[in-house]
Amino acid sequence: MKNILLIGTGGTIASEMTDAGLTPELTPEQLLKYIPQINTICNVNCIQVCAIDSTNMTSSHWLRIAGTIEQAYSGYDGFVISHGTDTMAYTAAALSYLIQNSGKPIVLTGAQKPINSEITDSKTNLVDAFICAASDELAGVQIVFNGRIIRGTRARKTRSKSFQAFSSINYPLLGEIQDEKPVIFIPSPTGICSQPVFYNRLEPSVSLYKMVPNADAAELDFILKRKKAVIIESFGVGGIPTDKNRHFFDVIATNLQNGKTIVMTTQVQNEGSDLAIYNVGNSLKKILNVIEAYDMTTESVLAKLMWLLPQAEGCTDAPEKIRRLFYTPVACDILRG
Repeated sequence: MKNILLIGTGGTIASEMTDAGLTPELTPEQLLKYIPQINTICNVNCIQVCAIDSTNMTSSHWLRIAGTIEQAYSGYDGFVISHGTDTMAYTAAALSYLIQNSGKPIVLTGAQKPINSEITDSKTNLVDAFICAASDELAGVQIVFNGRIIRGTRARKTRSKSFQAFSSINYPLLGEIQDEKPVIFIPSPTGICSQPVFYNRLEPSVSLYKMVPNADAAELDFILKRKKAVIIESFGVGGIPTDKNRHFFDVIATNLQNGKTIVMTTQVQNEGSDLAIYNVGNSLKKILNVIEAYDMTTESVLAKLMWLLPQAEGCTDAPEKIRRLFYTPVACDILRG
C-alpha cells in the first residue's frame, strides 16, 4: 500500500459551528476518523501546517506547505492537502510553481459543508483525494473535487455553495473518479523527474486591479507606485480606456519605464485575452509591449508573478527575464504567447 501524507490547513472541511460561525477546529487525524475506508486505500500520516479559514491564506502559508512537502517528499508516495475552498485555486497555482516536475501526486481537496454535517461532500472528496494521491497514473499538483481532477494551474472556484464548486478553465479535466477509481483523460507527462525542483521564495508585492466603467487611472497609478507588479483585469479580450482625459496609457507607460511589471488579462472566464484585436488593446501590445496573460487564470498569473520576480531580482535584463519566464509554460499554465 502507498504511503500518503495528509497536510491539514483548516477550511470548511475541518470546521465546526461556533457562536461566531463556522471555524476550523478539527485536526487531520480527526478528519480521518470520518473515513475509515482510507485504511483499505493507503497508509496515512498527518501533519497540521495551519488551522485557518482559507480567506486568511497568504503566500507565507504557501511556502510552509511547499516546505513541508519538500522535507517529507522522499518518505511518501503522494500528498493530500485539506484546504478551504475560497482560496484553494490560488494555493494550487502557487504550489504548481513552488514544486515543479513532481513525479508524485500533490492533491488539494476540501468541501462546501463540514465533515460532521448531516449532508456533506467532505467524505467523498477526501476519499477521492486519497485515491488520486495513491494512483500510479497521476503526478503534480491537482485539485480533486466533486469527482473531478483538475490541473492546479487551471482550477477556479466557480460556485460559492454547490458541491460542484470548481471548474477547469481553458483546459480539459485531467480525469474523473468513477466507482472509486481514477479515470484519466490526460496522462501525466513522461520524463518527470523523480526529484522535483523546489523553490522557497515568493514576492508578495503583486496586486490585482479590476477595470470597471468610470475607472480612474489615478487609482491604477496609486497601486503601481506601491507594488512591484500589477495585473490589470480588463474587459473582453483586453484593453484600456483610450479617451485622453483618463490617462491610462500614460500611467502604464510611465510605470513600465520605472521598472514595474504589468500584465494584462481579462475578467472573462473562458477563452482568454487577445490585445491585438481592438484599438483599445492594440497600442498596449504594439507600442508598450505589455505582458499578456492569454488563456491563463488570474490565480495562476498572480502566483507565477510571485514566483518569477525573485528570480529576476538584480538582473541587468530583469524585464526581459520576467517576460521569458512568464511565457515559459509551467504545468500547462499557458498555451498561447
